Amino acid sequence: MANAAQAQGKGPGALVQSVDRAVTVLELLARNGEAGITEIAGELGVHKSTASRLVSVLEARGLVEQFGERGKYAIGFGIVRLAGAATERMDLSRMGRPFCESLAAELGETVNIAIRDYDVALNISQTRGTASVTTHNWVGQRTPLHATSSGKVLLAHAPRDDQDALLSGDLEQYTTRTITDPAELRSSFGLIVRDAYATSYEELELGLHAAAVAVHDQNGDVVAALSASGPAYRFTRKRVREAVGSMTSAARELSAQLGYWES
Repeated sequence: MANAAQAQGKGPGALVQSVDRAVTVLELLARNGEAGITEIAGELGVHKSTASRLVSVLEARGLVEQFGERGKYAIGFGIVRLAGAATERMDLSRMGRPFCESLAAELGETVNIAIRDYDVALNISQTRGTASVTTHNWVGQRTPLHATSSGKVLLAHAPRDDQDALLSGDLEQYTTRTITDPAELRSSFGLIVRDAYATSYEELELGLHAAAVAVHDQNGDVVAALSASGPAYRFTRKRVREAVGSMTSAARELSAQLGYWES
């Protein structure tokens, strides 16, 4: 079956090749400003009909646009949408760094900023505290929503439809303390929203404690979570509760920079 699919151009290899060709087209248009089907086909080393089908798919997604009925193609406004999403993440990372550094210095623990990338928490910024001995870099790492303090904050503030979809599958158990019961997780969402923070006590890694608070954008939506984490022997439950106050103040200031003001 797999060989038959590949023979018809539908196997994994063909799909990867199609993606590579699509990226090549976008790079060509970004470099030259515009290009016709003949030029695109020459760049890809394929027949013009193949290039035309590929460009049609990109055009349907708004990633390229055509000038005139039979004119050349250029980058479409769909790219602006994608670039905007990346820019927002970079801006949040840049704006959040001073707060991470200040908190890390105050708490002595590692401080992170994470955003929700649908079914995971994506860490976009990190500062290690003065007491931190770990060299683990969480930036760019995707961590589970249900087993991390950042993930719980992001999940608790997610739309109900997203919550239903994300909790409908099997939730991985990382340690004996990981909560994998959807009903139990749901019952905690109200408390997380009410108390404005979430915790993770050895739920992702044994010996690791963490707490996170929400960061809001100008519309009041939760766009990120600011967290602090450290070894359980030092970042005890008592210290976690004490740290939440400073974390909340930092998140409030960062939210204000993003245009959010609490009523």
